[in-house]
Amino acid sequence: MYFVQHWFNLADVACEEALLDSTALRRFVGIDLGRERVPDGTTLLKFRRLLENHDLGAQLFVKVCEVLQAHGLKIGTGTIVDATIIGAPSSTKNKDKARDPEMHQTRKGQQWYFGMKLHVGVDSQTGLAHSAAVSSANVHDKHALPDLLHGDEQRVYGDSAYASQKELIASKAPKAKDFTNDRVRNRSGEVDELKRSKNRNKSKIRARVEHMFAVVKRLWGFSKVRYRELTKNANRAFAALALANIYLSRSRLMGQVRL
Repeated sequence: MYFVQHWFNLADVACEEALLDSTALRRFVGIDLGRERVPDGTTLLKFRRLLENHDLGAQLFVKVCEVLQAHGLKIGTGTIVDATIIGAPSSTKNKDKARDPEMHQTRKGQQWYFGMKLHVGVDSQTGLAHSAAVSSANVHDKHALPDLLHGDEQRVYGDSAYASQKELIASKAPKAKDFTNDRVRNRSGEVDELKRSKNRNKSKIRARVEHMFAVVKRLWGFSKVRYRELTKNANRAFAALALANIYLSRSRLMGQVRL
């Protein structure tokens, strides 16, 4: 029922109603209305609080990574690091008459965003997330870099937000070469075409991280926070990444089942 809530981006009560309306969802969850009733929204809320209090979302993510590795989807020698903004309500028209104090604003390009950041480390070969971190939106991408590397990398890819972080990369992954994108404009505004060409080649690999974000934000609907506080949303983020890893591995896993 908790996974159904993630897949369809449902609130607690909406998830309960979806199970009451859908025979297919009840069959998946394993509920027979002739023998038991569908757990209500309050029960689901208490279950989610239990996960949050014991940091079980992160443990679920780690466990899924271990299971996938056992099925041959091993972590390779390259890691792609990136971050995406998860929006939060900026209005103060609520019960507390205030924004969530753990969410902050940041500017990307010429536009301001309010919310949090989801930082991920994705394997450059499989495109699966092997590490993640959550922060307020105003935290620079580079600060989460050490938490996104597993230490055995030979190459680290990232956009220009991670440029000039060789020392930080070396502190966590001493064997890794820095393949993050370089800044192509100098102080006078001139474009270095050689760097731009190299960035294009790097971006062909780096683009794989966008598949993960597409599943989490577009397919699972996690483009905006549902709860207040980073801890609650971090639990949802780790669970969403675990489910996204399974989704992106579905062809490989189903092939093994057929064999």
